[in-house]
Amino acid sequence: MEQNTSHLTHGFDVAAIRAAAANMEEGPVTDSYAADREAVVQMLNDALATELVCVLRYKRHYYTISGLGTSEIKDEFLEHANEEMQHADRLAERIVQLNGTPNYNPAIIQQRSHAEYDDSLDPQAMVRANLIAERVAIESYRQMIQVIGDKDPVTTQLLTDVLKQEEEHADDMRDLLLPNNA
Repeated sequence: MEQNTSHLTHGFDVAAIRAAAANMEEGPVTDSYAADREAVVQMLNDALATELVCVLRYKRHYYTISGLGTSEIKDEFLEHANEEMQHADRLAERIVQLNGTPNYNPAIIQQRSHAEYDDSLDPQAMVRANLIAERVAIESYRQMIQVIGDKDPVTTQLLTDVLKQEEEHADDMRDLLLPNNA
C-alpha cells in the first residue's frame, strides 16, 4: 500500500518538510525561512564590521598601553580582542549560511561599523573608549534581535550569545574605570 505523503504527522506537514529538499543550492535556507534574508545579511555584515573595528581597537590598546598598574587592563584588552574576533568569525559563518558574502573590505569597514576606532594613549581613555564601544554593540545587537525576532531563530540565538558576551565586556570595562573617571 502506498503511503500518502501530504498528511499531517504529529502536527507536521510531512509533504512540506520533504519539499524543502528541492532547492539544494540554497543550503540551509528553505522556503519557510521567514526573515528578509538580504536584510539579515546586511545587518550581519554591519555587525561584522563593528566586531572587526573592535578587534583592531582592542589590539591597538593592548600593544600601546603602558604604565604602572596597567597589566590587568592589558590582559583584558587581549582577551576581549580575541573574543571579538570569535564574534566576527561566527557572524561571517552565519552570513555564508544565509547565502551571503561576508564583507571584509577594509575601505568600508569603518563606515559600516556601529562602533568607532580609538587611538588614545591614556589607559583610562582606552578603557572609556572600549566601554562606549561595548555599549554601542549592546544596543546594536538588541535592536537586531528585536527586528529579526522569531523569523530566524538561529540568527537570533547567535546574536543573543554575542550580546551576552558584549554585556560581560562592558561590565569588565566599567570595573576597570577609576572611580573618579566614571
